[in-house]
Amino acid sequence: MSVINSKGAINSSQNRTIVLYLLTGSLFILLMMVFGVLMLLAQGKMINIDPGLFYEVLTVHGTGMVGASALAAAAVMWYFLSKYVQLSKSIFIANFLFFIVGVILVLIGIFVFGFAGGWTFLYPLPAISAGGWAVEGAVLYLFGMLLIGVGFLLLYLDVARAIIKQYGSLGGGLGWSIVFGKEKGYGPPAAVVASTMVSIVNITALLAGATVLVMSLINIFIPTITIDPLLAKNLTYAFGHIFANSIIYMGVIAVYEILSKYTNRPWKANRPFLIAWNCSTLFTIIIYPHHLLMDFAMPKWMIILGQALSYANGLPVLVVTAYGALMIVYRSGIKWDIASSFIFLSMFGWVLGVVPAIVDATIVINHVMHNTKWVPGHFHMYMGLGATAMLFGFMYYLAKESGKEKETALDGISFWVYVMFFLGLCGSFLFSGKVSAPRRWAEHFPEWIQYDRMGAVFGIFVILAVTTFVVRFWNYSRSLGSRFEEKIGPSHRA
Repeated sequence: MSVINSKGAINSSQNRTIVLYLLTGSLFILLMMVFGVLMLLAQGKMINIDPGLFYEVLTVHGTGMVGASALAAAAVMWYFLSKYVQLSKSIFIANFLFFIVGVILVLIGIFVFGFAGGWTFLYPLPAISAGGWAVEGAVLYLFGMLLIGVGFLLLYLDVARAIIKQYGSLGGGLGWSIVFGKEKGYGPPAAVVASTMVSIVNITALLAGATVLVMSLINIFIPTITIDPLLAKNLTYAFGHIFANSIIYMGVIAVYEILSKYTNRPWKANRPFLIAWNCSTLFTIIIYPHHLLMDFAMPKWMIILGQALSYANGLPVLVVTAYGALMIVYRSGIKWDIASSFIFLSMFGWVLGVVPAIVDATIVINHVMHNTKWVPGHFHMYMGLGATAMLFGFMYYLAKESGKEKETALDGISFWVYVMFFLGLCGSFLFSGKVSAPRRWAEHFPEWIQYDRMGAVFGIFVILAVTTFVVRFWNYSRSLGSRFEEKIGPSHRA
């Protein structure tokens, strides 16, 4: 097993693997943004896209954006967690390979065989499409998703193993001795606490997702073997909600580590901090029913629990992190650059994105707003200004740490273009939801088109800004390769 060295430093080989994760993730994120703008242009009647193709693009956009962001966020977690525990590089690479093979199968299933069931792949839709797609498309999509899930499951199991080895148990990683008053002082480093939480919730999520994926595949080949559709929907949304939310919980490790370094102030895991992370560990697993508030067949107690805990879950980690970020920066004399600006922006995006999410989790509002563009409005804000801002900040941080990449005026302009136009994009979604524009529809009524067109314009400028970020990181990755070539010398290359 290949592991980090005894001092917890990332060596050059591991650094190249992290860069590969981030470069692949950011390229996919950029491509998914292009697909998103194409859908807005189609809804706004600015281009013509066949409805069948529209739903294929919709499927790959939702699936790909979450998958690519999770891949990049896993690199953030692995990079910083490696300072404290011994992780397996072999499993880290295996996850990447599973991801690439899975993505290829998913893309073939969607664009060659026409699968367009959305990221939710709700049972029994993959097997019964009324001629919407070939059964081969459903099989390839489901199996590709399963492979991606297996890779991530191996990664999180390894994270859990390493934390248990270093801290005695997952409870040790969450600082239970401090939480329950058995010890005083501070718990494990913030990166360890967050990684422990993520490993617990994502192992749970991925097992739920694997269950429904395997059952769906079995049902395609043996139709007499079925699963209860409501159970399948619960498993699907438990997987999807937890896995998507874990992206920001992995990305926030960059906030803890980078702001601490920039301000020269350690981010200490005190008791309130640990209690917040323990609460979110529990809440994140059990709040997914807020996605099922419109399902009348759901047990009422689950609906009530989902709504109540949705309010509670949005606060503990967010409050201690946002407050901590303000306090660690206050009068610190921090020198702002693109990396630290993105990291600080992510706190604003996280806070702002939670507000419409909590509104939507209210049952009486959810019944009216949940199937409108209000939901992508909150999710894009949460992801685009929260999670992906953390990822872009980390990418600029790595490039700066190399000492070879210098920021330019274009970086600063692109940062502010990204912020302002992404806010505009999210605003166009929220206003669309306000006027009841439905999500997941290829065709829109004239009353909704103006918001689609506004969103498309905002989205184009966001793509231009993100292209700058990706190109800059691409240049950094090439410089890594050049330095490696210089290091091994001509005799070794021969």
